[in-house]
Amino acid sequence: MTARKITYSSHPNHAARLAHAKGERQFRTYDTSHIRPKKSKIPILSASILAIIVFLLVFWGGSALLKSCGNPALQEGDEVEISIPDGSGAKDIGTILQTEGVIANSNDFVKRVADLGVASELKPGFYLFKGGMTLDQVIGLLRVGPEANYETFTIPEGWTLAQTAARIEEETEGRIPAEEFLALAKDASLYASDYPFLSGAYNNSLEGFLFPKTYPLKGNATADSIIRMMLSQYQTETAMVDFAFSGEHGLSRYEVLVIASLIEREAALAEERGLVSSVIYNRLEEGMLLQIDAAVAYAAGVVDVTPEHLAIDSPFNTYQNQGLPPGPICSPGLASIQAAANPELTEYYYYVTKHEGDRSHFFSTTYEEHEAYINKD
Repeated sequence: MTARKITYSSHPNHAARLAHAKGERQFRTYDTSHIRPKKSKIPILSASILAIIVFLLVFWGGSALLKSCGNPALQEGDEVEISIPDGSGAKDIGTILQTEGVIANSNDFVKRVADLGVASELKPGFYLFKGGMTLDQVIGLLRVGPEANYETFTIPEGWTLAQTAARIEEETEGRIPAEEFLALAKDASLYASDYPFLSGAYNNSLEGFLFPKTYPLKGNATADSIIRMMLSQYQTETAMVDFAFSGEHGLSRYEVLVIASLIEREAALAEERGLVSSVIYNRLEEGMLLQIDAAVAYAAGVVDVTPEHLAIDSPFNTYQNQGLPPGPICSPGLASIQAAANPELTEYYYYVTKHEGDRSHFFSTTYEEHEAYINKD
């Protein structure tokens, strides 16, 4: 027997609708309490209470938004010290100022800087900002520079700990003796817990880490407070450096600092930093002696290296010892650190100054080319 095929139409006829209605009436006569979902014992919030909660959430959220975006957190009478790193653009500076509560909105700052056409005039350094300053006052201060806030002292790029200590003694008129400053600077363990990047510093020294820059000099400054200020600046500046390339070549960040210190003393011209860095990388790759005069000068405590100095017994003598020196030979600037982390890609293995007293160099791939440059009139 063939079963009758039943189909369901999306447009039921009158008979189907009657049958469906009859089924509904019959279903209503059944006791379905045992299959109905149980009611929650938790009371349902009334519409009025729910409305109040929603209102409060919106109010609190709106208030917080207005507070963060409408007005600076820094109030009249408040002050905040801020360091603007080298290389910071208007957007970077605006973000820092908003984060510190000096301005209400970084976008407004960037737009005003653009309207005034002064983006290239904003200077890095330490600033003292006060509550209640207008955008134009903040921008004006950044155009004048940090010297408008404080008495300052400057540590040039390429200086050693000894030179830095002497400058501190001079600037404080002897209040902070060089010996006192050096005693702390030669004990990196005093600062390693606050500045983890100091771990493994050669000879427990801060050589290379006291970042060269113009700093505020307060009347109550101590050797310790100055050192911490300079270490914090190093931390801020190097946070912007991409260490991926150097890491791929097996170099630690401390070794990058060592290379940067060599570049700082060897490359007087900014455009040659990446080239000097490439020579160092290429020589390390080939297992060649670095033969860098600046490292020997550091070991010998001299400015000009003579042939006699090349035989000095020191781990910093790169004519006698393979690889990098064990530590930095000075405090390099940001440009040298960036060059050390990301060298130019060349096949150079040699360089020599072009002329007596010249700051530029000839770079070459072969020793024959190098000799030709040495003998060049």
